[in-house]
Amino acid sequence: MNEFDVVIIGGGVSGCCTFYTLTQYSNIKKVAIVEKESQLAQISSNHKANSQTIHDGSIETNYTAEKARGVRLSAQKVRNFALKEGLQNTIIFNMQKMAIGVGDVECEYMVRRHEEFKEIFPGLQFYTKEQIKAMEPKVIEGANGNDRPENVVASGYESDWCAVNFERLSEYFVQKAKEKNPQNEIFLNFRVKAIEQKNTGYRVVSADGKEIYAKFVLVDAGSYALPLAQSAGYGLDLGCLPVAGNFYFAPNILKGKVYCVQNPKLPFAALHGDPDIVMEGKTRLGPTALAMPKLERGKHWFDKLSPDLLKLDMHKEIFQISYDLFRDSEIRHYVLRNILFGLPYFGKKMFLKDAQKIIPSLKLDDVSLARGYGEVRPQVLDRSAKKLVMGEKRIRTGKGITFNMTPSPGATSCLQNAMVDAQEIAEYLNITFDKEKFLQDLSPEELQ
Repeated sequence: MNEFDVVIIGGGVSGCCTFYTLTQYSNIKKVAIVEKESQLAQISSNHKANSQTIHDGSIETNYTAEKARGVRLSAQKVRNFALKEGLQNTIIFNMQKMAIGVGDVECEYMVRRHEEFKEIFPGLQFYTKEQIKAMEPKVIEGANGNDRPENVVASGYESDWCAVNFERLSEYFVQKAKEKNPQNEIFLNFRVKAIEQKNTGYRVVSADGKEIYAKFVLVDAGSYALPLAQSAGYGLDLGCLPVAGNFYFAPNILKGKVYCVQNPKLPFAALHGDPDIVMEGKTRLGPTALAMPKLERGKHWFDKLSPDLLKLDMHKEIFQISYDLFRDSEIRHYVLRNILFGLPYFGKKMFLKDAQKIIPSLKLDDVSLARGYGEVRPQVLDRSAKKLVMGEKRIRTGKGITFNMTPSPGATSCLQNAMVDAQEIAEYLNITFDKEKFLQDLSPEELQ
């Protein structure tokens, strides 16, 4: 009989990381992951599905200083783990990174922001237009070959371990956990149909009738977490607005990560450019953002439509929240533009105009849709408060089952979330989790 102390539903980086953390830092005897795909990390953690970035808050201008302080500590756990394990240039990569302000209004904002954030991020540098030109010439080069006319400033780092292949990192977490405890198991091609209470624990049932048993169930299933929670009777006050992002490829014209100033009204990431760490010789630009009734991307629009999502979440409050969002002209304009990005030819022309904020000399022939790249991110809606929930959301039941919904920066926070979940699991199962050793290894600053 397949009986485990903990069963983790979802084999992305969050689930794999908690699998590792429980094995390495607790005295739990047996942990399992169930994953609906034939390999680990094939949806949101796949190298094509995310921006391959440790989002530590230094160049993400939608983060407040307060949020950045917390995210920095989460991010350094991932960075410290990868460096400690010797994963340089295989899983974690070093490059320059910056957030740019374009035009007088954004430049003034970036000056103020840099002064505030340099206290949080030691070594954070401020760059003038001339300094940016030396670091990222294509950001300053105009369409005519001369310097672009607008003032441009930036805040960032000339060197940072900031790019990660989260797919490979997921596999590495599992490899290390299996080496430490061979009793741990991975169940692939296990699509969860039901989570049922049985005695003092749970029975997890797959769509084809397989069963495994757990004293504690942790759901790290991305977009699928809320439907699974609601089918078990939890999170009924929440809804979900699934938003899919597309990316475009351009030639290898950026040396590092270049982010734009974020509109604080928008919950979606501002356009950015990144050297792709898997597809050599390519700069990736994006993402776009388009709401759709799907929990994950498919090859075709009608692939992976999610009727369960519609059945669970089509409440009048969801329409009210969406209506309130659309009443704001900036949000409405943003959403409509992203719909138009999907049009043949004209969509690419519209995207090019946005991308030229980062690379003014970019031409239409330089840009091509990165087919198969991007993924759905669940934006959680609070039906009671009638508003969009920004960032991560956790449903703790207190009954031996927890549901995590982790939109960006979920991968960045994987070790932080694993620590939080491991503490809850240890307390519930009355076992030991060595938090001090965990922090000693991955974030000694927090022990000071």
